[in-house]
Amino acid sequence: MTAPVLIADVGPDDDGPLYAAQKKVYPQSVSGHFRRIKWGLMAFCLGVYYLLPFVRWNRGLGAPSQAVLVDLPNSRFYFFFIELWPQEVYYFTGLLIVAAIALFLMNALGGRIWCGYLCPQTVWTDLFYAVERWVEGDRRERMRKDAAGGTLRLRRMAEITLKHFIWLMIAWWTGGAWVLYFNDAPTLVQQLLTFQAPMLAYIWIGILTTTTYVLAGFMREQVCVYMCPWPRIQAALTDEWALNVTYKYDRGEPRTSLKKARELRAQGETVGDCIDCYQCVAVCPTGIDIRDGAQLGCIQCGLCIDACDTVMRKVGREPRLIGYDNDINIHRRQAGKPQIYRFVRPRTVAYCAMIAAVGAIMLYALLTRTLLDVNVLHDRNPLAVKLSDGSIRNAYTVRLLNKRGFDRVIAIDVDGPVNATVHVVGADSVTPDRPMIVLGRDQTTELRVLVTAPSENNPEKSVPVTFHVTDIGLGEVASATDNFVSP
Repeated sequence: MTAPVLIADVGPDDDGPLYAAQKKVYPQSVSGHFRRIKWGLMAFCLGVYYLLPFVRWNRGLGAPSQAVLVDLPNSRFYFFFIELWPQEVYYFTGLLIVAAIALFLMNALGGRIWCGYLCPQTVWTDLFYAVERWVEGDRRERMRKDAAGGTLRLRRMAEITLKHFIWLMIAWWTGGAWVLYFNDAPTLVQQLLTFQAPMLAYIWIGILTTTTYVLAGFMREQVCVYMCPWPRIQAALTDEWALNVTYKYDRGEPRTSLKKARELRAQGETVGDCIDCYQCVAVCPTGIDIRDGAQLGCIQCGLCIDACDTVMRKVGREPRLIGYDNDINIHRRQAGKPQIYRFVRPRTVAYCAMIAAVGAIMLYALLTRTLLDVNVLHDRNPLAVKLSDGSIRNAYTVRLLNKRGFDRVIAIDVDGPVNATVHVVGADSVTPDRPMIVLGRDQTTELRVLVTAPSENNPEKSVPVTFHVTDIGLGEVASATDNFVSP
């Protein structure tokens, strides 16, 4: 018997591309309310990012004077008057939780307003677009020049060179500003200019310069549509009351040209306010048509609102044919009902409550945190030693943290074993029964501490022992508990 031959079912489209080719977007310049908001936020965000490393903050003699500094060699993070140690990483956890919930709250109120106004990709891409328009001209001029790309002239080559040079300078300073957060900014700038900076600084500047130049100069909307996970997450988090940039089809349809609309109105027919001018498409940084409804590519920047409002004013019609709205209000207007907006609803109240709760916990922990800390670790081998006089000795590793900017004299006491004595190995004290040592400023000190107690007064196999560390000058006390073990 002949074996059957399997023939693949090949359809007519199986040889086609697996994905759509990128179509270059030429966003047109626009002026209006939302464009001014974007300019203001872009100036604020870039100003903070570029200038914050140069802000000074006096923390005393010997302490870094940079207001915001990630001091990796000394394992410190400085933010104005706040100094965080590695043991306080929970503050960063709290900040991440607050940031995530704040993003959810923004989505519940205004959709992807983070993407449209504050996302670093949006901010730097907007800046690169501004440079491109300044050098090459607006939308139509850039399209005309690109269409004639095969006949490049000297002037066109000079424009392209100037544009990419400015882009590279912006990207270079973006990478340079980032590394300034990890070292004293004025000092590092001088070292960079004289080629005396650490090689790691040049490597990171190169990496961030490349990523900024590529992402903001070439990939642009591709990052928002294909690389960023937030549009997919946002779609699952949104609800019917969230305000999104919306084409109000109840007012705009049926759409037609301005001339045709006048003729139809003269005949008594119903015509929408949309005149099919495509200005909303021309200004969109991702090149979508907002009139097609909610789309993954819409970053909610509001530029189409400004473009449409400009056209509506020119043709003598009411603005906000495109605006922040939702389908609920569209259906209510179609039914002749008034619009309603519900900013306060269970979802937003829950988000606000979570932000307030986490923020309150972090603030309480920050205000009540101690600047003197102690950790105790019992020796494992041996757990206890019986001395020749019958007394019992346990050994501990005691780690002391002095988070203040000056030296401190501290005393060590123990509670638990009866008539226990304390001895710090390698440290002499004028009070043998109560050792006193000097803790250096802003550092961690590790001690080997021996606790000895007579056996007749301590019949228990194991009793709790509490170490008390007291600042003699300030009276500040820190405590840690372990066990005192009998052999």
